[in-house]
Amino acid sequence: MGSADSKLNFRKAVIQLTTKTQPVEATDDAFWDQFWADTATSVQDVFALVPAAEIRAVREESPSNLATLCYKAVEKLVQGAESGCHSEKEKQVVLSCSRLLTRVLPYIFEDPDWRGFFWSTVPGAGRGGQGEEEDENARPLAESLLLAIADLLFCPDFTVQSHRRSTVDSAEDIHSLDSCEYIWEAGVGFAHSPQPNYIHDMNRVELLKLLLTCFSEAMYLPPAPESGSSNPWVQFFCSTENRHALPLFTSLLNTVCAYDPVGYGIPYNHLLFSDYREPLVEEAAQVLIVTLDHDSAISTSPTVDGTTTGTAMDDADPPGPENLFVNYLSRIHREEDFQFVLKGIARLLSNPLLQTYLPNSTKKIQFHQELLVLFWKLCDFNKKFLFFVLKSSDVLDILVPILYFLNDARADQSRVGLMHIGVFILLLLSGERNFGVRLNKPYSVRVPMDIPVFTGTHADLLIVVFHKIITSGHQRLQPLFDCLLTIVVNVSPYLKSLSMVTANKLLHLLEAFSTTWFLFSAAQNHHLVFFLLEVFNNIIQYQFDGNSNLVYAIIRKRSVFHQLANLPTDPPAIHKALQRRRRTPEPLSRTGSQEGSSMEGSRPAAPAEPGTLKTSLVATPGIDKLTEKSQVSEDGTLRSLEPEPQQNLAEDSLAEGEPGQVWREQRRLSSASVSGQWIPTTDWILSWKSKLPLQTIMRLLQVLVPQVEKICIDKGLTDESEILRFLQHGTLVGLLPVPHPILIRKYQANSGTAMWFRTYMWGVIYLRNVDPPIWYDTDVKLFEIQRV
Repeated sequence: MGSADSKLNFRKAVIQLTTKTQPVEATDDAFWDQFWADTATSVQDVFALVPAAEIRAVREESPSNLATLCYKAVEKLVQGAESGCHSEKEKQVVLSCSRLLTRVLPYIFEDPDWRGFFWSTVPGAGRGGQGEEEDENARPLAESLLLAIADLLFCPDFTVQSHRRSTVDSAEDIHSLDSCEYIWEAGVGFAHSPQPNYIHDMNRVELLKLLLTCFSEAMYLPPAPESGSSNPWVQFFCSTENRHALPLFTSLLNTVCAYDPVGYGIPYNHLLFSDYREPLVEEAAQVLIVTLDHDSAISTSPTVDGTTTGTAMDDADPPGPENLFVNYLSRIHREEDFQFVLKGIARLLSNPLLQTYLPNSTKKIQFHQELLVLFWKLCDFNKKFLFFVLKSSDVLDILVPILYFLNDARADQSRVGLMHIGVFILLLLSGERNFGVRLNKPYSVRVPMDIPVFTGTHADLLIVVFHKIITSGHQRLQPLFDCLLTIVVNVSPYLKSLSMVTANKLLHLLEAFSTTWFLFSAAQNHHLVFFLLEVFNNIIQYQFDGNSNLVYAIIRKRSVFHQLANLPTDPPAIHKALQRRRRTPEPLSRTGSQEGSSMEGSRPAAPAEPGTLKTSLVATPGIDKLTEKSQVSEDGTLRSLEPEPQQNLAEDSLAEGEPGQVWREQRRLSSASVSGQWIPTTDWILSWKSKLPLQTIMRLLQVLVPQVEKICIDKGLTDESEILRFLQHGTLVGLLPVPHPILIRKYQANSGTAMWFRTYMWGVIYLRNVDPPIWYDTDVKLFEIQRV
């Protein structure tokens, strides 16, 4: 039968389903078989031949027909899994049912009345009504479906290579099959790399698409942080009920981390051969991050027996949460496994950067957002992995691509989520001393980026990119300023020598943030000044030698510090500053920042194309909720600081973002007018002005300015190199106040960030699945879809 005929028959069956008002009996195989008998309908065909309006019509007008269709399709998948799919016919039936369910499930999830359907057992259906007794221990439909998908993903000659040599006894018994021998790719805990097989890869993609669709019920529930993260589909699939949990987790992780889009090392090779691995890698990455959506702040009680986890996992560790995927991820511990994962993720994240060197030489991947979520999960759930990443300068292979993405996406409002996750990862890394130390490595790889040319270290790169984001990013990025500066504060005690370009950028930020109109125009803006002063204090106190560029920049811009010390607090001055605010909508003035030439081959960050779809995100918690203060002891260890009682809280620095009490106190000192417009008061300004940590810098200026002026007069100097040479050999030992202890603000997980990650991740998955458009035009509740 030709494919046109089979599409026609399939379409006829769909029309019958929508027009039959009488329920069709489950036993009427002649009717139901029309949906999976013909083999020529691709997943794209199914989406075209089963329109959304018709699925909804069946759901409303003949619900029992929709129920039977789902039930029968699941039954066929279960039969396929039981029999091992030996004939071509069986394989095609499984694929047809899989495509049909992928099409229909979102419409079941969008209707609250249907949501329980898959978690009920179907009494007597399809069993020829042989009495009720066998329904006692029947599984809910969802469980049968998930277990069938898991079995089918390790089905010899369908999704994995058969190990049997003889064709006579080809019925490998599905139930005795050890799926750990059929892991899809070498890597963590598995050394053997099977022959690539295009057909197997494509079949895996179809089944993973269906699995992802099952998990997507989460998209149809509005965001609620208190709901925890119990997606019943994920919970069951990642439980001990799924005997393939370990090999599947390993298969997904290894498939992603082993992927090399370069075309097996030969430039331009992808132009000759189509890369059928990429769709599988994308699907694997998406399934992996969804199964790892587990709120680490509220970990569940351990139930896993440490002996079942295979050699790749660390049995000495206490058993982890009930979600086996999270459990396995948290227990990977061998150096070679960490190396494999880190190298794989770094290779894929760097892929878009390679693109800019040799255009089109490598296949350009699009799934960097999924990779960033995966990297985040690895660091968050596996502390040994985090320390491994920071142990060598390999962390810079992750840092450079992240800075590239941040710089590239800063003007595009449809990529605000990407900006957030990049910054969150850097915040997490910056809480570890080793990250600051690694940043001192010279930056020599020249990734074409639209930033000023400088000669310096990776720390210079980080600060120059952050300056660019703050001064020329999208308006929606303002909530991230606190985070960006917290990262700089965290690394500042370890930065051995900043370039002149970077020193000027930091002072430009201080200048912009300390103008009265900016300071007085929002309740938290003064925090940014506190952060920057803390950066300068850390560098002067701990890294004075080697930072003559910064010291020189501070001396040149000394008026900024004097203005801050003499900040006006009287009502007329406040009024005048606010008048200026009405005239200046720009968050920062660009003047006074010498841009210089940009790096070769760079293009300015472009705003989103008109018509681009974007998904909304929930608000992220403030920096005080995102981080926990720790003090670095003499020996370099961290001591967690208890939040102080209210009166001293603001003393060391208001930059913490205050807990509720101090916040309410500040709100009281200011007055928010009826319109909700922020109105600063004299008392409010005085409450934080007295705490500005200016002593160290004022002392430095007091000692050095007269000396520098004397040199200039004596030698008639206008040449800064001479002054820099003097500053390089200068010392302030004994002249500065006693060094303050180093404060690190470490990222801490909470239900607010868990919720943010959930909406961001599902938003990415929604927008990336356009062929077929699985969730398009369905009534999702987790986020809104907007056009830019």
